[in-house]
Amino acid sequence: MGRVFITGMGVVSSLGFGRKPYWEALVEGRSGISEVSLFDTSNLPRNLGGEVKGFVATDYMSEQEARRMGRCSAFSVAAARMAAEDAGLTEKELGGERTAVVVGTTMGEANVLGELQQAWIHEGTGAVRPAKLPRYGTTLLPIHVARAFGASGMVQTLPAACAAGNYAIGFAADQIRSGRADVAITGAVEIIEKLEYAGFVRLGAMSPDLCQPFDRNRKGLILGEGSTMLILESEEAVVRRGATPLAEVGGYGLACDAHHITRPHPEGEGSISAMRQAIRASGLTVDDIDHINAHGTGTAANDAIEAKVIHEIFGDRALPVTSIKSMIGHCMGASSAMESVACVMTLQTGIIPPTINYETPDPDCPVHVVANEKREAKVDVVLNNALAFGGYDAVVCFANPGRLPEGTGEAPDAESDVGGAQ
Repeated sequence: MGRVFITGMGVVSSLGFGRKPYWEALVEGRSGISEVSLFDTSNLPRNLGGEVKGFVATDYMSEQEARRMGRCSAFSVAAARMAAEDAGLTEKELGGERTAVVVGTTMGEANVLGELQQAWIHEGTGAVRPAKLPRYGTTLLPIHVARAFGASGMVQTLPAACAAGNYAIGFAADQIRSGRADVAITGAVEIIEKLEYAGFVRLGAMSPDLCQPFDRNRKGLILGEGSTMLILESEEAVVRRGATPLAEVGGYGLACDAHHITRPHPEGEGSISAMRQAIRASGLTVDDIDHINAHGTGTAANDAIEAKVIHEIFGDRALPVTSIKSMIGHCMGASSAMESVACVMTLQTGIIPPTINYETPDPDCPVHVVANEKREAKVDVVLNNALAFGGYDAVVCFANPGRLPEGTGEAPDAESDVGGAQ
């Protein structure tokens, strides 16, 4: 089982484009939340979102490429090209059958679906424009990225709800460890569309003003959008071209609560399993974890259960926990991929970005929140949590190069434990 390294990262976000502007904004505690302009919210009781503004597809691709794509695919290709540049890889180097493309999402080209539905519902089937149909479909997301680079290895879409980013990263790393690929372009993407926006409003899950993860007075999540793509490479590929890795992808854990379509299991059974799997598969114990990038949605149920799980596994240890959803919103399927950038940059810099809008500690959330201001700390290993609707739980471990033991990524013994608080 070989090592897998991250060598490049690209970001399209409400806080900026590219990993450096994005990271600078996170560290400063800037909010990317603004009034939604993509569609009319006047008939809804909410109007805020982490909307990507100022994105011009042709800044990252030709007009011909842009015409083939919806907004979601364009975000993916733009982030992938930024990641490739960040890694110092050319399109020629990323071409061929040894490059895999794995992309996570929740709804993919949701705006195209919305346009098709609106025409059908209000004007009948005759109003549906067939020319729009080829732009819809989650399967197109990795295909567009692969086509942009001439990558002819495996392509895969993982529509794993709001855990899709971690699912994609873990699956892509497996392709390299198994010898099926030398390089993987992976990450996730999501856009805000009125259909899904209204759905979250109807669920009563949306905050009217602030996203306040783990705060006693939290009122709910705020939807966001964006894309992050990572370049993963095998150790052999990194050595061969003399690249400097940003971080290593450790083990990951997957589980399902199988409890409720929206609410987490009251004891967090799936979350506990996924976190422990990620630690074991990385060849680590709970004492090796330096920081947790939380799912931290700002909803009453999620934050309380996630905090309970963290306390169950790590006990009273003062482990710093943060949620950048307070700044970029809940980017659904793209969330954990966008949060992976924060994890890697924390490893690189020793800076943990803050959870903004944190005002009143909640006794039901006994975690050590990095509140409102960045924190400097020695961080070698980070856990990235994604705990989604439907009980999808996916946790990935990231570490500084050389920090993980040999054999990282191997499936752990199902009966083994990681020690620590029980």
